Amino acid sequence: MRQGSLNILANAPPGAFLHYEHPCFLPMRYLWQHIEQILLQYDGSLPLHHFLKIYFKKHPKLGSRDRRGLGDAVYAWYRAGKSIIPDEHGSEMRWLAAMYLCGLRPKAFVSFFPANWNEELSDPQDRISLLQQEGFSIQPELIIPQDVPLSAGIAESEWHMAMLRQPGLFLRIRNDRNDVSSKLQRAEIPFEWLSDTCLTLPNGTNVEPLLRPESYVVQDASSQSTGRFLEAAPGEHWWDCCSGAGGKSLMLKDARPDVQLLATDLRQSILNNLKERFRLYHHSLPEMAVLDAADGAATASAVGTRRFDGIICDVPCTGSGTWARTPESCYFFDPASIADYSHRQQAILRNACRYLNPEGRIIYITCSVFRAENEDVVEAIAAECNMKIINTGLINGLSSGADALFAAELRPA
Repeated sequence: MRQGSLNILANAPPGAFLHYEHPCFLPMRYLWQHIEQILLQYDGSLPLHHFLKIYFKKHPKLGSRDRRGLGDAVYAWYRAGKSIIPDEHGSEMRWLAAMYLCGLRPKAFVSFFPANWNEELSDPQDRISLLQQEGFSIQPELIIPQDVPLSAGIAESEWHMAMLRQPGLFLRIRNDRNDVSSKLQRAEIPFEWLSDTCLTLPNGTNVEPLLRPESYVVQDASSQSTGRFLEAAPGEHWWDCCSGAGGKSLMLKDARPDVQLLATDLRQSILNNLKERFRLYHHSLPEMAVLDAADGAATASAVGTRRFDGIICDVPCTGSGTWARTPESCYFFDPASIADYSHRQQAILRNACRYLNPEGRIIYITCSVFRAENEDVVEAIAAECNMKIINTGLINGLSSGADALFAAELRPA
């Protein structure tokens, strides 16, 4: 789409292009229409990839190229859309600008990009500068909720820029390191070792046909870094009180298979997933129970008089450190929910303290960069429950295309 065509849309309200009959718009009108419909219908209540799967099923005439292009366009909008101030540019140009900011040029849309939008610019800041020269008003600081204090170890500007880049794919290699390298090299798949066990590849790389399923775990690099908190002695008893699908439990068992483990979570379905993963990786199944660890009475009933040498509290949170992977979560985020998360996190951590051996330790983990979910929670419970905080801080993987997580170790004072 060239400048002459773009001028037709200047100052047009959203959707105006749908009714324009100029021949240059006819081939692309259905794509813009689908973007508009997706953005109108989607409210953030489902993960975006689930919503798109349902939407595309309802529109089977969309080809694979169009589906990929629409997916890229919509994800780009939820990454960058709030930073593009509505002005004289029409909706479709703002959608193209969002794709450009995110370094995306989908085949379905490639012919619509202005020729002077340099695709060789890899730095988001350079792309912002180019669009500003083109008359766009771009304010990256509007991508993320304002006036929410961040944990130490991350700068707001760094976080804003990270939202414009798709994170990488990270594998935790359990065994066969040399074999894994050889297979990826033969398949001409670019990769980089970040540590002896952490491998990074381009997002979307399909390694399933190449690697033995038991040889690797898909796990973000920052999440893998929490493994240093999970060192256990032979035969210790541990409790993963918000286990999810068991990523932290698997790291613990890989390092110390003889640890006795209790895994609890609110959802039976996620515990079923954990069970299948333990079988895949040839670990003995842990004891499991459906439990809301924030509920003191339910926890007392499930745990009884047991005490643990280690307790993993990988608590529910805003997920703000992972928003580059799920930008829709950022787009629809209500800052008022932070207080609810903080209250629940404190309840879980408070309950965990009651079931810790005198020489034991609690590992508190969030996927958040908000101080209210991190330092504030740990400091409040440490004071209330007579615990001391050691080895704490943000694990900031943004520069490597990974997530940002917070981790803290607490021991009885």
